Formats: sequence, C-alpha cells, structure tokens
Amino acid sequence: QVQLVESGGGLVQAGGSLRLSCAASGRTFSNYAMGWFRQAPGKEREFVAAISWGGGNTYYANSVKGRFTISRDNARSTVYLQMNSLKPEDTAVYYCAAGGRFDLVVTGTILSWGQGTQVTVSS
Repeated sequence: QVQLVESGGGLVQAGGSLRLSCAASGRTFSNYAMGWFRQAPGKEREFVAAISWGGGNTYYANSVKGRFTISRDNARSTVYLQMNSLKPEDTAVYYCAAGGRFDLVVTGTILSWGQGTQVTVSS
C-alpha cells in the first residue's frame, strides 16, 4: 500500500489559516483518490474532504465547505488541505487517507492512513 506522512499542523488563532501537506510513497500516487479526515478529542473520526485521481472532482463536508480547499500535485505525490477562516471547532488531529475510488474515500473506505497531524485553533 501507499505510505502517507502529514505535515503542516500547529497552533493558530481563530480566523487564521494553515496548509496541511501529505506526502505519499511506495505506490503510484495517481492511482489513488485522496482525502482528509479529522478526529477531535472524545469524538469519532469524521470526513473533511476528498479529491479524485486527477484532481477534477472534489467533495467537502458541510462544516468546512467554502473555508477549506483540497488539492493534489501528482508529480510531487502530495495532497494538500488549505484551511482558511479557522474556528476553534476545527481543532482536531487531521489524517490523510488514500482510497481506491473517489466515492469510497468519501464514504470512509480507506486503504491507507497517515499518522495524523495536530491542528489547534485558539479563540
């Protein structure tokens, strides 16, 4: 399977921005649909965003739509999550995920997970 390593998390004030990166290795990156999920303390992991193999299709959770943007660079085997207008409720560990198809990533059927990166938004 593909191996995934996230970076870019940190502490930011409400209203600020962060960009998460996820570098893939081990298999052909463009064969995978990619996604981001998050897990806040005491809550279940939830879907955030997904992007298709070529980047032509994207899908977002309602809670982040209009604020977050997912993108990918297949030449660099990297997927990104640009997060703007951050809110305290966005605080969570963010996980990168790879799946066989776009719709499978959206529904949480994941082949590989990253280790996660912490995002903390202060009020």
